[in-house]
Amino acid sequence: MDRKVAVITGASQGLGAAFVAAYRERGYRVVATSRSINPSDDPEVVAVAGDIAERRTAERAISEGMARFGRVDTLVNNAGIFIAKPFTAYSEADFAAMLAVNTAGFFHITQLAIAEMEKQGAGHVIQITTTLAERADARVPSVLASLTKGGLNAATRALAVEYATRNIRVNAVSPGIIRTPMHPPDTHAALDRLHPVGHMGDISDVVQAVLYLESAPFVTGEILHVDGGQSAGH
Repeated sequence: MDRKVAVITGASQGLGAAFVAAYRERGYRVVATSRSINPSDDPEVVAVAGDIAERRTAERAISEGMARFGRVDTLVNNAGIFIAKPFTAYSEADFAAMLAVNTAGFFHITQLAIAEMEKQGAGHVIQITTTLAERADARVPSVLASLTKGGLNAATRALAVEYATRNIRVNAVSPGIIRTPMHPPDTHAALDRLHPVGHMGDISDVVQAVLYLESAPFVTGEILHVDGGQSAGH
């Protein structure tokens, strides 16, 4: 009961799977949720399969974590979708999908997690957003990402202030483009050029940023940019 517990969304692959591994290495027990996640062989990991846009998935993630481990210390809101299109090319389905995952998904599980954190008198919530929400780039038309992830940046600051006196911190990591299997090798050269440093980031860059925030008790309301200089300009 005295070992900390992290809840991680979008946890089956990419950044989410790396967060699971990183928190386990730090001795945390983990509740890992995503649509396609498989049961874990690790007794210290509870896998909850489901669509994070649906409240019942959030309810199961928190309730199963509480039943198994008895506490929730950290929530990493990693689940998200990104659709880059010219604004007038977005469909109603695109709009609905991005609001559902990026915004409703954040709302449901964050509300339930903070309720448990309040009971224990401490906690930490981290959002994974995007630099495009603050520094638009005409080469990457992505209004819906800016709308939804920009909303998470604003919510991060608002929650940080609302819960500051209750020992619950709220922060975000705002990445540039990260080298993952979702980016085919033939796109890498073009994606590298979108960053002032001349290359994409690695998954480890974002993991290290999240772990920094985890270990920084005086930091709350921070939007930590891990973007190869994108937020500074071009």
